[in-house]
Amino acid sequence: MALIEKISSREARVGVIGLGYVGLPLVIEFCGAGFQVTGFDVDEQKVEQLNQGKSYIKHIDAARIHQCGPRFSAVSDFSSLAAMDCIIICVPTPLNKYREPDLTYVLNTTRTVARYLTRGQLIILESTTYPGTTDEDMKAILEETGLKAGEDFHLAFSPEREDPNNKNFSTSTIPKVVGGYTEKCLAAAKALYDTVVAKTVPVSSTRVAEATKLLENIYRAVNIALVNELKMLFDQMGIDIWEVIEAAKTKPFGFQAFYPGPGLGGHCIPIDPFYLTWKAREYDVPTKFIELAGEINTHMPYYVVKRTIYALNDQGKSIKGAKILILGLAYKKDVDDARESPSLKLIELLKEKGAEVDYNDPYIPLPPRMRKYKLTKGSVPLEAETLKGYDCVVIATDHSGYDPEFLVENSKLIIDTRNLIRNSAGSGRVIKA
Repeated sequence: MALIEKISSREARVGVIGLGYVGLPLVIEFCGAGFQVTGFDVDEQKVEQLNQGKSYIKHIDAARIHQCGPRFSAVSDFSSLAAMDCIIICVPTPLNKYREPDLTYVLNTTRTVARYLTRGQLIILESTTYPGTTDEDMKAILEETGLKAGEDFHLAFSPEREDPNNKNFSTSTIPKVVGGYTEKCLAAAKALYDTVVAKTVPVSSTRVAEATKLLENIYRAVNIALVNELKMLFDQMGIDIWEVIEAAKTKPFGFQAFYPGPGLGGHCIPIDPFYLTWKAREYDVPTKFIELAGEINTHMPYYVVKRTIYALNDQGKSIKGAKILILGLAYKKDVDDARESPSLKLIELLKEKGAEVDYNDPYIPLPPRMRKYKLTKGSVPLEAETLKGYDCVVIATDHSGYDPEFLVENSKLIIDTRNLIRNSAGSGRVIKA
């Protein structure tokens, strides 16, 4: 196959659409493997920063972008898609206000690709979605050009498996699942990823690849829901869920530790289960287990707020007018990503109750642009006098830079949703939630 030969010789030109937490690491890996790579993004500010060798993602050092050198360029003009041999789509797949799949980004991007589609190209979707998106929705749009998938161009799906700031696994070391519309499509996609990842895992279809990603994240969502439900029960029973989990972890088989929190965050786990439950309606199959997990996890910010109200009440303080500091806007520790962060919901709910709410996050000094939430104030300094001015501090993200002893010494009341404060110091003022 001519395309595979071009991939093997590094003559294939690679285009990556969407230069965020998924697309940018791919760009770096393909440049490192010797390919000419063009990054496409509608955000002109991102394009300008990348062309200046700058990074806008905390865990991606600017030096890695510099190392790409002349092999990489970023553009906001998509007309050069026609010159690409391989095009990888890494755009968001959020939910709409009814918690239904919003494929606007994927389908609009596909229409743009179709405008410049040429014979022999390989088109790969990495965005998480429901089974059938690639071989139904995308294929139909691309074939409106008169070119046929599997004959005139290659079509594949390979789910992203990024875990930002995970020091044990990176894009190149995480096995890559690949599914093609035909065997030739699979061969082309596998050949491309073989150049940048340690192991590719070929599957029989794009639908299997799409379903694989959903299973991975639904597995996590369901197990997190389980420990979140147990946390609420054990709180009533006077049992520390984190101590229970640590004890259960000592079993060398049959148990994997998952941890409770103030809710789910990030671009995958809070969203992906709803993609499958929505698609399941087409087949008249109920997904009660998945939907129940979603209900529990969605409820967690409300539970944290309830615990906060009770804790303030015990100190003779009303939630209305209370000054509250949220520690951590990011959805998980030591990242600068606030997408779907439960902290955002916590802030919204506390404000609705009449509280005055600020946040501190060393990685997010200013609130990012968001579709749903609008924060107007940036991160406040985390100083002793600052802490003493708040009626309550809610630990929503356990960043490594947060010093438990410092927090206990200078806070009137702490609601700890992440088990950051593990000793008994200040136990009367530290409430686990």
